[in-house]
Amino acid sequence: MSTRRFEAIPAIDLRGGRCVRLVQGDFAAEKVYGDDPVAMARRWESEGATRLHVVDLDGAARGARSHGSVIAAICSALRIPVQVGGGLRDADSIAHVLEAGAERAILGTAAARDPAVVEAACARWPGRVAVGIDERDGKVAVEGWLEDAEIPSSRVAETAARAGAAAIVYTDIRRDGTGHGANLDATVAFAGRTTVPVIVSGGVATLDDVRRARAAFDGGANLCGVIIGRALYEGAIRLPEAVAAAAGGRVA
Repeated sequence: MSTRRFEAIPAIDLRGGRCVRLVQGDFAAEKVYGDDPVAMARRWESEGATRLHVVDLDGAARGARSHGSVIAAICSALRIPVQVGGGLRDADSIAHVLEAGAERAILGTAAARDPAVVEAACARWPGRVAVGIDERDGKVAVEGWLEDAEIPSSRVAETAARAGAAAIVYTDIRRDGTGHGANLDATVAFAGRTTVPVIVSGGVATLDDVRRARAAFDGGANLCGVIIGRALYEGAIRLPEAVAAAAGGRVA
């Protein structure tokens, strides 16, 4: 029996204790969508989310966790699994997030710069570590997207596969927060080069993006979900409809 599953995953990006979205990862292009991340998390769960994606933007930029108490509050408030990234560079920071109640820790900069951290984390917490690969113009961005690493995404994906990562979150930074649509073709092509299930991220703008990603999944693409941010906050996508479309159901 197949265990393949495809999810529509709402995102909460944290900066200064608030829910924000950036455009193309630019910290100077920030829009605030709420002052109560826990209330926002509860909203997405009440609207049918089966998983929540949380990013500590301050932690990603600083290289250290910055929203530990907020993340713990979100995890304790929800029944659905939460995956968390941002500033997780070592075993202690990963342990803090997982012990706070997160189902998964997402490693980005560490995966690009210190593969041993990913391998050790996957061995210590099997099934609970994912890898984030954020690409901008063909280069992997690190340190909260403020720098480019001299390493191809294929090598980071090899690290994820070798370590046994639960998933890869693949983001096209040039699409992220723009509302111009997900770069699905590039993501599907990337997913075809790794054995680790891939989550589509960056630029999801309409319900059709979700449908197209689900259709690719149905066609055998190595995908397991799609992350939705700005489109939810601005009403371009309604989460119940996205969840239904991701599950393969018909949406009027």
